[in-house]
Amino acid sequence: MKNIVIAAGYATRLGELTKNFPKPLLKMGNSTILGRMLDDIDTIPEVTEHIIVTNHKFAPVFEEWAARQQYRKPLTIVDDGTETNETRLGAVCDLLLALEERQVDDDLLVVAADNLLFFSFQEFVDFAKAKQTSCIMCHEQPSIEKLQRTGVIVVDEQMKVLNMEEKPQQPKSHWAVPPFYIYLRHDLDLVRHAVENGCGKDAPGNLAHYMVEHTTIHAWPMSAGRFDIGSLDTYYEAVEKFG
Repeated sequence: MKNIVIAAGYATRLGELTKNFPKPLLKMGNSTILGRMLDDIDTIPEVTEHIIVTNHKFAPVFEEWAARQQYRKPLTIVDDGTETNETRLGAVCDLLLALEERQVDDDLLVVAADNLLFFSFQEFVDFAKAKQTSCIMCHEQPSIEKLQRTGVIVVDEQMKVLNMEEKPQQPKSHWAVPPFYIYLRHDLDLVRHAVENGCGKDAPGNLAHYMVEHTTIHAWPMSAGRFDIGSLDTYYEAVEKFG
């Protein structure tokens, strides 16, 4: 299993803090936002490599950071060649670039790089192994307003995904989808041809939505919470809580 980290955004909502520095590498305690996530993923036996997709502007920063790391699994930086928010490829195209450049033909763990998690990805991997299907995560979200800003799924009793909508005005459930996914090797052909067959490019949830409509997907209910760092306020709140 390859761990592919989508980290090619420009974090414009964090202003000067990320004008010339990537959000995933902002300090968090004695580590970084991304470092805390990789500390967990690196312990998963099934994971054989970490592939981080970033943009051309921040690639040197990631390369310098990567040279200082001592993970058990190889760490590779992929540069998507873009230099501005306006010219970004989009998360789905960044994933496809990583698959092409690294010639990936394995199961995939695909993660966004700007979250602090209070559970281990090992639980997610074990769930996918038990279901033998590609999988997404989900959590109960009571706020209709927040559901209207994310992906929302409908599931059956076995947590098979029956329907997924992006930012629905009238959500059909309270199951929200965070940006963490497992795509098994037998679905990689669908992934590789998703964009040319009409899948949206910008958000990683676009691919999940596409996959729900073309293959069997199960959803793992998160066993604990997460901290999504999407703004200056949430970053400083995280720093206050976690050092």
